[in-house]
Amino acid sequence: MDPVIQSFLAGFPVLLLHFAVTLGMLLIGVTIYHFVTPYHELRLIRNGNTAAALSISGAIIGLAIPLAICMATSVNVWDIVIWGIVTLLIQILAYRIGDALLKDLPTRIENGEMGAAILVVSIKLAISFINAAAVAG
Repeated sequence: MDPVIQSFLAGFPVLLLHFAVTLGMLLIGVTIYHFVTPYHELRLIRNGNTAAALSISGAIIGLAIPLAICMATSVNVWDIVIWGIVTLLIQILAYRIGDALLKDLPTRIENGEMGAAILVVSIKLAISFINAAAVAG
């Protein structure tokens, strides 16, 4: 059998496992984020709140970036799980940092204040890139 095919057959199940674990961790992170925020983003988005859409989008991308680096640099699934948990916790803290900088951030997001949403997304993404670089170390 061709070595390329053998390599694919050996590696594809590992790829699927790593992808599934990383995607699962992203879903867990988004769920935790949903419970950390005192407002319901999807309800706000369904009612036309662009600031909430921007804020949750920043959170999802901010959670995904360091998880992607965890997966890319992992040796095995446990690497993804251990470092993924660390990166998710750091990203959840990013929301808290934004909340501390902007007094009453939840009310601002609920009121559709785009300036507050843009700033909090910037904080989430900045921390996400630093977080990802630290993991890649």
